[in-house]
Amino acid sequence: MSIAANLTKLKNELSSSKVKLIAVSKTKPASDILEAYNAGQRIFGENQVQELVEKHEQLPKDIEWHLLGHLQTNKVKYIAPFISLIHSVDSLKLLKEIDKQGEKNQRVIDCLLQIYIADEETKFGLGFDEAVELLRSEEYAEMKHVRIVGIMGIATNTDQEKQIRDEFNELKVLFDGLKASFFRKTDSFKEISMGMSSDYKIAIEEGSTMIRIGSTIFGKRIIPHWKTKDSSGSATPPSDNTDATLN
Repeated sequence: MSIAANLTKLKNELSSSKVKLIAVSKTKPASDILEAYNAGQRIFGENQVQELVEKHEQLPKDIEWHLLGHLQTNKVKYIAPFISLIHSVDSLKLLKEIDKQGEKNQRVIDCLLQIYIADEETKFGLGFDEAVELLRSEEYAEMKHVRIVGIMGIATNTDQEKQIRDEFNELKVLFDGLKASFFRKTDSFKEISMGMSSDYKIAIEEGSTMIRIGSTIFGKRIIPHWKTKDSSGSATPPSDNTDATLN
């Protein structure tokens, strides 16, 4: 099936829910994104800053770009002028840099706190207590150019449905607790980004408001071709960490 057909089928399936569809376009060429765009998709998610910046320059300007992958503080400045939502805020240090770059660009940048819920050491994210500590900090209280609109989590890559469901449920319980404690009067705190091609149906059942779908729309992911060169001149993977489970 074509990208457009895959997208139409998926949107029909999701029509009874209010969940937002993030089309994960990492490693995909601009032509594939344009096909999805022409089929009506407007929200796309990328992992790598370099790739995201290049695609933003090439593609229609009404696309809403989301950064999904681990974000290094020294890369924030490249996406701050245009990014719609950063899903992967996993430290106060990173949030402070986003606030700084938001001020430079005279805009407020929407963010999700990435919460560690998986039983895998390779995942990034804040612990539940760390998220609470961040929100209680004086430094966060002083920030004027970031807006935390929800939380994000990646479940364990497993065939055990109960484990996945339990992890998503934990994220929803945390969201409810944070909403009651810190955002009771803040309507914008409403997003729970959880669910990918392999587990989005479970995620929706457990309260997801955003699902991140790649392979179901674009087909199997190709090996990343976005390279930088090290000091010796040889090609090396970029320093951004790409989590292969994000689609």
